[in-house]
Amino acid sequence: MSVINNIALAITIIGAINWGSIGLFGFDIVGALFGGQDASFSRIIFTLVGLAGLWSISLLFMDKEPANDFERK
Repeated sequence: MSVINNIALAITIIGAINWGSIGLFGFDIVGALFGGQDASFSRIIFTLVGLAGLWSISLLFMDKEPANDFERK
């Protein structure tokens, strides 16, 4: 996997954890860390998570390689 795919996946996971905390506990981790949902830096983080999610859609359609050498034989 390329570096950008790994970064997008990591950011998407962070976003999913944040959404999970909002759904389960009503607590916005990103908002709490960066000054609320309306703070400029929070909005940048939310935008990056959204873009990473869109990029991650392309991962669904990538050719998959076998996980190990045993599958190649």
